[in-house]
Amino acid sequence: MKEPGGGRSADGPLPDDGGPGRDETDVAGGASGHTVAWFHCFCGIAGDMALGSLLDAGADLGEVVAILRRLPVAGWELTTEPVLRAGVAATRAVVQVADDVVVRTYAHIVALIGEARLPARVAARALATFAALAEAEGHLHRRPPEQVHFHEVGSHDALVDVVGTAAALEVLGVDEVTASPVATGIGTVRSAHGVLPNPAPAVVRLLRGVPTWGRDLSLELTTPTGAALLAALATGFGPLPPLRITATGFGAGSREIDGLPNCTQVVVGTSVSSGDRRGQPVMVLETNVDDVTGEVLAHTVEAVLSAGAHDAWITPVVMKKGRPGHTVSVLVDPALASSVRAVLQAETGTLGVRGTVMERWPAARVMDRVEVDGEPVRVKVSPGRVKAEQRDAARAAWRQGLPLREVLFRAEAEQRRREDGSGPGPDPEEPTPA
Repeated sequence: MKEPGGGRSADGPLPDDGGPGRDETDVAGGASGHTVAWFHCFCGIAGDMALGSLLDAGADLGEVVAILRRLPVAGWELTTEPVLRAGVAATRAVVQVADDVVVRTYAHIVALIGEARLPARVAARALATFAALAEAEGHLHRRPPEQVHFHEVGSHDALVDVVGTAAALEVLGVDEVTASPVATGIGTVRSAHGVLPNPAPAVVRLLRGVPTWGRDLSLELTTPTGAALLAALATGFGPLPPLRITATGFGAGSREIDGLPNCTQVVVGTSVSSGDRRGQPVMVLETNVDDVTGEVLAHTVEAVLSAGAHDAWITPVVMKKGRPGHTVSVLVDPALASSVRAVLQAETGTLGVRGTVMERWPAARVMDRVEVDGEPVRVKVSPGRVKAEQRDAARAAWRQGLPLREVLFRAEAEQRRREDGSGPGPDPEEPTPA
């Protein structure tokens, strides 16, 4: 069996929890910069394909397995297999299990990851991925995310794929994940719920706002696990960003496809300096209206966000003939500009929309989840900042009869406590900020 990254055994050294487990120098001998992993999903993406690509790119199998062994789950083994897919050399990540008939709840998986005491970024990335899956499955089955039962994605191999991918990103010292537009198939697929359309409903839900395209293949090219990894971890989608490339790898799917490499590619590199680095392309769509009510404007913002916009806002303006009006502005990925523009026109009834091509430089972030008096609250974690999701906090505040500001404070304090491993939460003598 092939063991990429030097072939250390599964009992090899484990990277320190606070660092990426790599030498902090780049090829030029200076300090290492911002490390980016770009997933090229030309043939879709699955959990084992993402993990295989990172192992093929040099993530040490022994270090990844050592992190995975922290999970309180027995009866599995992770190995690698060198394969060819349409002539392309790739690595297949193979998870062998003793008994894979396992249905776990989302709460069970959160508890397993919490008990494992994984490195901070590994835990945050894995939790964010399963949170995305729980939200998608909860929406489809009309139940709260915390009550979702995972079937295929709760099994041993899916758990190893997700946590293993997060561990491999850490071993490679990856600070940010981006991806290409995502390929999907057509037809139908089989699942624990029976025959489903392809792409599966959970995949469609997870890829909201993500540029996608379809291949005329009756195969499941993108799985819920692969889609969740992108939905939770990727900060942007598009062509390969400006990088000094340090490694690349191909993660193989389980079958051959005639004339097409059934692989996911990953390219790892150091981003160019911030002064030279090009931003992520975006469009700003705008329209001026003077005959739309406040209720309709508020609904329009929700509608364009649901259609995949990055952000939307409304600015009061004075229009011709002194009429008060509003400018509705929408920030959107260029790939979604046409569909979002149609929503903007339909909701406002405007006779025209203008667009401007711009760039943005989003900070890397992951989604995590904490509890405030037993109520789940999602938190957005970025370098030096923790921000609780207002809707989750508002729901928890309403259920517990607490002020919203107190729930926000306690959720963010709990996340910071997790990250620094300081034990108890905020000092009970310290007042909640006004």
